[in-house]
Amino acid sequence: MTAIRRPVSTTRSLQQLPLTVSVIVIVFVTLCIYILWAPDATTTTTTTTTTIESSIEQKLNLPESARAEFNKVERALVEEIPKEYRVVAERAEQKLRSTVQHKRQQFAKALDSLNTHNLPGRLKVLRDKSQIIGERLAEVKAGKETVQEILTVGSDVIGGESLSDKPPMKLDEIIDYLNNWIHGLHDALSQVRTATYEGIWQAYHDYTVKTLYVWDRDYLSRMPPRRDDGSIFLSLATYRDENCLNTIKWAYEKAKNPDKLFVGLVQQNCHKDCMSGVLDGGKVEPVEPDQDCYKVFCEGEGKERCDKDQVRVLNIDEPESLGPYAARYFASKMWMGEQWFMQTDAHMTFAQNWDQISVDMLKRCPSKKPVISHYPPSHEANLEAMATEPASRLCGPIFATSDLESQIIRLEGGRKWDEKHCEIPRFAPFTAAGYFVAHSDFLREVPFDPFLPWIFMGEEIIMSTRLWTHGYDIFSPSQSVVGHMYVRRHKPKFWESVHRAFSPGVHNPLQAMVLDRIKYQLGYPEAAKDMLESKSLLTAVEQYTMGKERPLSRYLELVGLNMTTKEVTITHWCEEGTPPPGFEQFNDMCN
Repeated sequence: MTAIRRPVSTTRSLQQLPLTVSVIVIVFVTLCIYILWAPDATTTTTTTTTTIESSIEQKLNLPESARAEFNKVERALVEEIPKEYRVVAERAEQKLRSTVQHKRQQFAKALDSLNTHNLPGRLKVLRDKSQIIGERLAEVKAGKETVQEILTVGSDVIGGESLSDKPPMKLDEIIDYLNNWIHGLHDALSQVRTATYEGIWQAYHDYTVKTLYVWDRDYLSRMPPRRDDGSIFLSLATYRDENCLNTIKWAYEKAKNPDKLFVGLVQQNCHKDCMSGVLDGGKVEPVEPDQDCYKVFCEGEGKERCDKDQVRVLNIDEPESLGPYAARYFASKMWMGEQWFMQTDAHMTFAQNWDQISVDMLKRCPSKKPVISHYPPSHEANLEAMATEPASRLCGPIFATSDLESQIIRLEGGRKWDEKHCEIPRFAPFTAAGYFVAHSDFLREVPFDPFLPWIFMGEEIIMSTRLWTHGYDIFSPSQSVVGHMYVRRHKPKFWESVHRAFSPGVHNPLQAMVLDRIKYQLGYPEAAKDMLESKSLLTAVEQYTMGKERPLSRYLELVGLNMTTKEVTITHWCEEGTPPPGFEQFNDMCN
């Protein structure tokens, strides 16, 4: 015989509960119903019990039989509850209603107070898009939500970018914003002068995610169209560099088309109470304020260039410096649609017609999206005499062994590998920060990351991988067109200002922490998301990471890097000057 389980009476089972539990059940059910279906901020707070019950029945859409059973159970429970318990339940319900209503009224009042005609343009955009990040920092820090998800809720997004029908930002608008942002960040960081490196990073992150990141996404959606006029944008980042003036001067003197050369200069100088770099014996000495190379150039022989806005400058006070990568980020924002992009340091020499030669080399590359880069020769080299000699190429990566560099990839194999000169640039695996030439559209596809402050190492490997995975092919130049001043002993270094701004020795662990953002993207297992204590290191990383045209795993295989074992395999194609595997169709390009 099959046993038949008879349904247990809901009323009888609930009536058998202890009174205390019954009270808790009723209060809990009442609170849940109120939270789910409470009226909004514009509704009166004097809602009667009858109205609530009616609203609940309508929301639940109960059939008559079920509704009768529901009411029967409720009456039976209420009759069993002593009066004092009912009083407690009613007070708790009223208190909750009052609190929720009060908070809703406060929020509505706050939103209404944001009268759009009194707001700056950027804040109007944020309000219109409900881009309220500050209230959700906890979720971002915990890795539960990405900033991009917060910003794009309810907005139209194509290719990861918010659409914008606004015109491109003007140069003055950009520089004014960056100036104000840097000063605001400095004020925020001054509140954590004695903090640990974790506290310093967190202060930077919390300020940036609510300000610079939001602005950057707006900027990227409004970038000017790329011109087709042969113009070149030269990105220069200088830190207390006495060679800055000559670098700008020589760039224009040696250019074939100086009228088409536009400089974006980020000048990080000391203006008072200046100290030297570390001298022999580890001492430092007071020195004079640094030369303003922009002012000297623009008041002298470069006045005509500056009057035409060919030289653009963002001035940063030494204590506000965030390192070379951040400076290059700022410089890239001063691009105003020039056709070609070039990046160098501010202690360079130039070959005659360096600008035209660089563009011609790009055009000869067997690629739709070429990048030319290498470690240039010494500034003492005779660049004109080297015109028919093979140029150097970056081939030898290593995993750094010092604590300062946290096993990040270093590039040490820069040398002349070829026996004969080739007019067509040869394939290369890496880009270098000191000489980098590309089609300027890369600024849209591979924008600089605003969450990489205070790093000195790591920028070259992250840029190499991001470019390659976005479909860019890297080449070494067929001719060296710039020289680099490599030895600058006893000159001030930016990490010394970090130590003065916070505490001695804080830069190394601070840089190591920020480098985890890069290592995460490169696939270091120790920097996997679940291994990182501070999830805020990965804020918006999906907006400034690898591309989707080619996989990172393929790149690492081509260049011989194993992030798990920290082993480097010599691949030979770079040293031998042949195309990498998969590009064999170009084997005869230099024969």
